[in-house]
Amino acid sequence: MTRYSAVAAIFAATTALVNPAAAETELTMYYPIAVGGPLTQVVDGIVDDFMTENPDIKVNAIYAGNYDDTRIKALAALEAGEPAQLAVMFSIDAYDLIEQDLIVPFEDLTDDSNWLNSFYPALMANSKIEGKTWGIPFQRSTIVAYYNKDMFRAAGLDPEKAPTTWDEMIEMGKALSNDDHYGLMIPSTGYPYWMFQALAIQNGKEVMSNDGTTTFFNDKDVVDTLDFWKSLSSEHRIMPEGTVEWGTLRQAFLEGKTAMMWHSTGNLTAVKNNAEFDFGVAMLPGNVRLGSPTGGGNFYVFKDASDEEKNAALKLIQFMTAPEQAAEWSIATGYMGVSPAAYETDALKAYAAEFPPALVARDQLEHAVAEFSTFETARVRDGLNAAIQSALTGDKSAAEALIEAQAAAERQLSAYK
Repeated sequence: MTRYSAVAAIFAATTALVNPAAAETELTMYYPIAVGGPLTQVVDGIVDDFMTENPDIKVNAIYAGNYDDTRIKALAALEAGEPAQLAVMFSIDAYDLIEQDLIVPFEDLTDDSNWLNSFYPALMANSKIEGKTWGIPFQRSTIVAYYNKDMFRAAGLDPEKAPTTWDEMIEMGKALSNDDHYGLMIPSTGYPYWMFQALAIQNGKEVMSNDGTTTFFNDKDVVDTLDFWKSLSSEHRIMPEGTVEWGTLRQAFLEGKTAMMWHSTGNLTAVKNNAEFDFGVAMLPGNVRLGSPTGGGNFYVFKDASDEEKNAALKLIQFMTAPEQAAEWSIATGYMGVSPAAYETDALKAYAAEFPPALVARDQLEHAVAEFSTFETARVRDGLNAAIQSALTGDKSAAEALIEAQAAAERQLSAYK
């Protein structure tokens, strides 16, 4: 060995002691931060725990805004050849991701059927398509009703009894409305289709088929549902005229501008930490039946990832959805623990005993249905959103708006039937 090579060998050995070996597999995960509390720190904490247990895997989490932003940025990265192996995206994106041949079914990654069947069936309704599992639930929700118990008391209402029917909601809403605040706010920007689907389900009607090819926007009972939503402001005066902003509604509730609001359970911990009044959480009221669509995001694994990356991605997903992490996630955010086992952990049992509202979204799964999803989901959903908003603002009648949205949806879906 020459003097030069000996020095080089000593330098290399010394460097190895100072700088541990780099991770063998590197993952880029796109993640939506849309609502709720300090989600970035919570996700970072779980990812850090994973990397501590798996030093051979490095995870780069890219926080990409809301669900639409996340889908656009993740798919743009794939198109540009940038690294992206997995993402949490809308559970309702599955049809489009399959159609574009971008994701792999989890049956291609694991034969562990016990794990695949360990999640709540209602949360898997948007994941299982044509006999395969395309998404794994993580950031999942239902819509729940938040209400100000202090305002209920001031109006002479029982603070432990939220409305369970539409008629009760109107009656209580009138008692709760005054010059200072409204009785109820249901958001109609951001995700208007989601709130509308809840109302339609409660009126006994679905707005889409379970194969992604058909919508029922012009069904008489669906039209009646939109008329009912409009009547809450125009006739009953318990809600503001026009649209209610999704992004500012939680703050409006915390500031006492409304006695009741419908919103994602993903806001639960933020409301708990910031409300300066006694509040309650309840299932949504019903008309023909009780009901809420599920909501939120699933893990997807991209097809172009290498086998090594897919295995690492599966390992990360299994870690993040394990009962202990799912319980930690639910406590920190208000989103649901995605499996029954999460609610059997000591941490979540203790938290639910101290704070029973933590169980409302989970209990509502008994009445939940799959969130609105079709092929061409974004385009079809945008048409429905526009119809809802045009009816609520008075630009069109509910019937006119929904007939137009149905005609557009039929054109967009004709190739998939």
